[in-house]
Amino acid sequence: MIKVLIVDNHQMVRFGTRRLLEDESGLQIVGEASSGEEAIEAVDALNPQVVLMDVQMPGIGGLEATRRCLRIAPDVKVIALSMHDGEPFPSKLFEAGAKGYVSKRSDPEELILAIRKVMAGQRYISTDIAQNLALRPFAEVQQSPFEQLSGREMQIALMVIRGMGAAEMGKKLILSPKTVNSYRYRIFEKLDIKNDVELTKLAIQHGLLETESVA
Repeated sequence: MIKVLIVDNHQMVRFGTRRLLEDESGLQIVGEASSGEEAIEAVDALNPQVVLMDVQMPGIGGLEATRRCLRIAPDVKVIALSMHDGEPFPSKLFEAGAKGYVSKRSDPEELILAIRKVMAGQRYISTDIAQNLALRPFAEVQQSPFEQLSGREMQIALMVIRGMGAAEMGKKLILSPKTVNSYRYRIFEKLDIKNDVELTKLAIQHGLLETESVA
């Protein structure tokens, strides 16, 4: 049996994913988590083989949670689940150690396929996302400026957008507030913006967040 942990801050999403996977032979749901912080504790306590990780959640989010889960359990296979089918999210999650990236718009069968692929030692990316990424060099679409951010800068940018202060971010990321602010100013410089408000507007413009997520 493949032991699976479901991580998503929406209870209905966790419920639906559980129902889908419980009907599939060879899969066992060992637990659920509603945040990145809970995911880290669950990986340590439940020893899952696969973690289905929502990318954007309150707190440290899926990106940082992926890194920390892999520090605790280097052999665990993380599959990122997201509504975002374009960069920079897929690259950042793979850089953090994820083995799969599946769109929440994908057919249910694709999630099951992703689980079996990563357990077989392969990487997996949703067909629609893979096609979008393959066509990007030929598309007349402006690339996201967020692609130039490092993984840590991306994580801090997302936390800033969600209204976290330097002290709160530092506590969650185990960094000093001074270091967090250094990252913030580096982000502003790379994105050619001046403050948190401009960062939020830029994130919405490039589809990193839905407008209701930052309301």
